[in-house]
Amino acid sequence: MNNDVKQLLLADGQSIPQEGFGLYKITDQSTITSAIKYAYDAGYRLFDTAQLYKNEAEVGNALQELGLPREDLFITTKVSEPNQGFKQTIASVKDSLQKLRLDYVNLLLIHWPIERAFFDTWAALEELKKEGLTRSIGVSNYQMIHLQFLATQAHEMPVINQIERHPRLNQQPLLQYDKEHDIITQAWSPLGRGTILDNPTLNKIAANHHKSAAQVVLRWHLQSGVAFIPKSVHEARIKQNINIYDFTLSDEEMTAINNLNNFTRVGGYNAL
Repeated sequence: MNNDVKQLLLADGQSIPQEGFGLYKITDQSTITSAIKYAYDAGYRLFDTAQLYKNEAEVGNALQELGLPREDLFITTKVSEPNQGFKQTIASVKDSLQKLRLDYVNLLLIHWPIERAFFDTWAALEELKKEGLTRSIGVSNYQMIHLQFLATQAHEMPVINQIERHPRLNQQPLLQYDKEHDIITQAWSPLGRGTILDNPTLNKIAANHHKSAAQVVLRWHLQSGVAFIPKSVHEARIKQNINIYDFTLSDEEMTAINNLNNFTRVGGYNAL
């Protein structure tokens, strides 16, 4: 098991593993159970799901079947667009907790910013935190303008902003904004869904370190101070993705990877 995953301190005093395990598009029960087991055994403790993924119940079943200690786990879920609004959000999160078979999640996010009930949904997250149903609250796919708008009415600000980030979309201005406002940036699709792994620059750097291109990209996130949640269902790849703590990228290598940015998105973009 890898014990080298760093803990990042959130603005609310909680801590979060810098590297976590994504569960997007994994819905088969046996596949989810085996993937979570492989990940836990490899050293992952953060597991990221969402209402939109339609696998919260399967994740809950897997956690129960595997008998993993709750205090060892960091569980994230997200409120989907149809469930936004004050009452709808609270009801949907209580439903998510039932599916997950948990008394609380460690982190609750708004999955996408939408104009309808923009402030009411955040107020619901603040209330759910007060009730102890989540330890921390944050957002996903928010740009600077969304965070600035939220700040006009929020009683407390998000501690996490989970966004698409990879070498072709390095999001440097948003990273800087988040950092200046004590918000941890967390990368979804940190490997660009594999579309960047044949890049010559990445593979040259990988060869220098006797690592894979994927390991180089994840190390780039790590050294950028970004949290990240790679995803795989294959045991060997799950282990490989967490085996990134025994080498360091030089400043020149970090710059070379940053220079791959061309503003290419691999995911959807339906923010208001």
